[in-house]
Amino acid sequence: MADVLRNTLMYAALPLWSLAGLVDWWCHRRTGIEQTSGVGESAFHLAMFSQMALASLAALFLEINALVLALMALLFLTHEATTWFELRFVHPVRDISPAEQMVHSFMEIIPLGALAMLAALHADQLAALLGQGEADWGLRLKADPLPAGYLAAALAGIFCLNVLPLLEEFLRCWRWRVRAGRLAH
Repeated sequence: MADVLRNTLMYAALPLWSLAGLVDWWCHRRTGIEQTSGVGESAFHLAMFSQMALASLAALFLEINALVLALMALLFLTHEATTWFELRFVHPVRDISPAEQMVHSFMEIIPLGALAMLAALHADQLAALLGQGEADWGLRLKADPLPAGYLAAALAGIFCLNVLPLLEEFLRCWRWRVRAGRLAH
């Protein structure tokens, strides 16, 4: 069962999550957020990506123990709070289509499912985190690291499917703001 969970995390959850992020970027581009919510919404996207990137990097490179599970749960909750604030900011100034809302659902449920799978894989540390046993609070690199080829492909995929589009979005919104500011004067 552990192999099934690991493979699901590595070869389904992470790629699908990255693809959902790309589709979300496409939704923003299609609706022209640079002309509505602009830099503000794009900054929220960068913040939310950063929160979940920290959790993902922890899962990829660190031993999963009580500390890492707690950190990942905290980052997920912080991401959810940021999402709420972002939607409160965006909703009054632009339409969020049903398709985009569905993409958001995937972007929220996939990391929650991944966290649940990691907790199941490390049930002793989850139990310890909940006061049932000895918690490991150390921060260490994985003793048995993920394959280098997998890590390189995963990080390259995240960079191409998420980092570059998010930076393009921010730059597009920034340029629109600068141009709009010049036209206003």
